[in-house]
Amino acid sequence: MAADVRADEIAGILTGAVVRSVGRAADMGVVEFDGPRGETVMIHLQCPFRIVQDGTILLGSADMRHAQKGAGPRAFDEFRMIYDARAAKLSAILGELRPSVVGVGVGEAGELTVTWEPAFRLVAFPDCSGQIEAWRVLVRGGPHHGFPPDTV
Repeated sequence: MAADVRADEIAGILTGAVVRSVGRAADMGVVEFDGPRGETVMIHLQCPFRIVQDGTILLGSADMRHAQKGAGPRAFDEFRMIYDARAAKLSAILGELRPSVVGVGVGEAGELTVTWEPAFRLVAFPDCSGQIEAWRVLVRGGPHHGFPPDTV
């Protein structure tokens, strides 16, 4: 029952939010939204995740492991990974589209799915059996919810 309440609270935070950008802080994926009441909403992703549109993976957490061609040995620290290039392109597209979140789901093993139009889907899938934070949905200066719940 507690998982259902948390899923409802997370859906309440994200539903109707406008997707602003995708990026990273070190090796943590970050998706930013403008909340329906003007608040800043974020998803911090420390587990494997991907963003899909119409069955095509546009961006995945593993993209952080691969440098752009000719990026050099400091590519990760200089934000010159494949992830950074694709996140910048996706953020530019999102900035033009200004899509709103239309669906949110939390699975029994912590899978988080966030859907926005046209046909975009963020899927996070925790892969650690321990009490290590996999993801967090938060309102800046407000509530934080995550998986596993005891880590937030």
